[in-house]
Amino acid sequence: MPTGRDDDALRWDGDDDPTLDVGAEPGAVPEPAGAPAEAAALPEGWNAVGRGSETVDRDADADVDVRPEAADTGDTGESRVREPMGNAELIALGVLGGFSLLYAVGWLIGGLRLQAVAEFLVAPIAYQVSLWLAVLAPLVWFTTVCLLTAGSRPWVRFAWLAGGVVLLLPWPFIMVGVIGR
Repeated sequence: MPTGRDDDALRWDGDDDPTLDVGAEPGAVPEPAGAPAEAAALPEGWNAVGRGSETVDRDADADVDVRPEAADTGDTGESRVREPMGNAELIALGVLGGFSLLYAVGWLIGGLRLQAVAEFLVAPIAYQVSLWLAVLAPLVWFTTVCLLTAGSRPWVRFAWLAGGVVLLLPWPFIMVGVIGR
């Protein structure tokens, strides 16, 4: 029975296999797992934690700042790192985006339902232009708020989006509905 690479899938060991070392030169002997590594250097302001942190040296002459980019918050001199959105923020953003999409459909259905009545009030071309502007308004509002508030705090984004939900209600659909009276 062969005892080669076929048995590796059945065991947890095998990390010390010299054929798996990609960076090793041919013929070089890999270092044992317990061998001490060279002392690494950290830039100013960084602290090493965890196993082996006592062997890390401070490098005062480090010319590369590897910290994440900080967003400047204004003239106060403070800076903060932008955190990714959490689950609640993503779900709320999806719900508000869904409202925008449903509002666009509501404006389309309600506007098409009122088209016969609107012929007596405005020119047909004016009605078509206003209908499509009304249909696109919730989608444009959602996209604009998301783009313009990308660097601000989440509550600012959700306040503007909630304002759009209230402001852009599809009144023709609410008042007349799909079937009408």
